[in-house]
Amino acid sequence: MVKIEDYHNDYENKWCPGCGNFGLLDAMKDALVNLDIAPRDILLISGIGQAAKTPHFMNCNFFHTLHGRALPIATGAKLANHDLKILVNSGDGDCYGEGGNHFINAIRRNLDITLLVHHNKVYGLTKGQAAPTSDMGFVTPQQPDGVRTDPLNPVKLALSLGASFVARGFSNNRKHLSRLIQDAIQYRGFSLVDILQPCVTYNKINSHAWFKKRAYDLYETDYQPDKLDEALFLAEEWEDKIPIGILYRKDSIPFHERIGQLKEGTLISRPYDAATIQEILSAV
Repeated sequence: MVKIEDYHNDYENKWCPGCGNFGLLDAMKDALVNLDIAPRDILLISGIGQAAKTPHFMNCNFFHTLHGRALPIATGAKLANHDLKILVNSGDGDCYGEGGNHFINAIRRNLDITLLVHHNKVYGLTKGQAAPTSDMGFVTPQQPDGVRTDPLNPVKLALSLGASFVARGFSNNRKHLSRLIQDAIQYRGFSLVDILQPCVTYNKINSHAWFKKRAYDLYETDYQPDKLDEALFLAEEWEDKIPIGILYRKDSIPFHERIGQLKEGTLISRPYDAATIQEILSAV
């Protein structure tokens, strides 16, 4: 039986007091324990940013890669060992900005991974400049006259690209977020959980109280996440009320199941044939 202590390590955490990342980290640990997934059986991958530090505070396999490049690493890892549970932790700038092209192609491939995006509408590590999700007019040290571009709507983008599992969570509602992450991990295919989490240092507008006032739980309604048009409608809700929960889910075929050779087993289980590899390299 997996216990929460199994995921504990002594790495010093330097997130700001009150950061929404703490709730997200706790919810992720709770989800893994409730699913009885041992630390040896998961791989956490991250890019650069405050969100990307999350794997450092978990006792498990992890890979901390370059800015915006977590999803390509996840692609290779999943193809090498499709039996491994893979979770990607990324910030909204890291994933939707630097890694935007990889986000698009991960959805197209329908990789069997879970993407947890720490969505705080600002760059928290690099001193508060605007993120792709920052609202028009949002003032930052780098944009003193306010942001002059429209904000990206990541869940609407994912839905329009054909993503099969799209959800939104809130870091301050840890029980709900844990349930959402569990559903995402159990889904066969690419699962996006866009997680609203306040940045207490650089975003004084979208605070814990701001999100808490607006967030409402789809699990507590009669909403069924099987109609794309209804999911797109919910994706537009923001100013006065924000839905959290599964916006859309449909059955799909994961990428690794579309590759015939992988039906014989994982790539890492194949014998290493050094002579054949050398022969191929010599012929190039």
